[in-house]
Amino acid sequence: MQYYMRIEVPRSREIKEILLADVVLTFAFSLVMIGGIQNLYTLLPLFIYFLPISFIAVSLSFILHELMHKFIAEKYGAIAGFRTSTYGLAITLITSLFGFLIGIPGATIIYTNYFSRKEEGIVSIAGPLTNFAIFIVFLVIGLLSFHNFLPSVILTFSNEVFKLSFFHNMVNMVLFISILLAFFNMLPIYPLDGSKVLRWNKYIYFSTELLIFVLFSLVVPLISLLIGLVFMLVVAYIFSAFYRGLF
Repeated sequence: MQYYMRIEVPRSREIKEILLADVVLTFAFSLVMIGGIQNLYTLLPLFIYFLPISFIAVSLSFILHELMHKFIAEKYGAIAGFRTSTYGLAITLITSLFGFLIGIPGATIIYTNYFSRKEEGIVSIAGPLTNFAIFIVFLVIGLLSFHNFLPSVILTFSNEVFKLSFFHNMVNMVLFISILLAFFNMLPIYPLDGSKVLRWNKYIYFSTELLIFVLFSLVVPLISLLIGLVFMLVVAYIFSAFYRGLF
């Protein structure tokens, strides 16, 4: 996700802030995987087990998503860099304590004198398409490495997690988080990427969103996906109101 501000982010600060966001999201995802802070004492080994898995999945899905926004924006002559939000980090951590996640630790900020709608759309879609590419790579890895792979993805998010190897669970987590970020960021709600892609090209927007939805349905049962969609829409509206007021 990305938004526009008249500010330049120093490279050293950018690295520190994106790593901070990565660590917070890793901790939050791991906590959500055990159902929140109330289960930390009894499920501490499971929480520790998920920490490196979440770190790999979040680092690939989140950091590469944000960096792609930055690189494409800079290609068009803009100044771009990642910046955390103190309130967003707090919301990310607090919600994870209760076993669900509103992950808004920060975003790529962009300063440009002018972006055409096409340029803005391309910069915006670059992040979700990066998640799409990550999903495809790990889908191929999973299909080549494991028998009956797709039905196994849901096991990582159940009490049967230890029926799978560490590597298997890691592949499953990367699939889930990468396509989740792509789907969420393509919702047509400002300042999410989808709002800018839709303004640029409706055909590209709906084609991309449909494709991501189909891929998402490969790893998440349809009923869970529909419930998750409602939740993501609520989160997106909260996120939109939050950033409109904060910045």
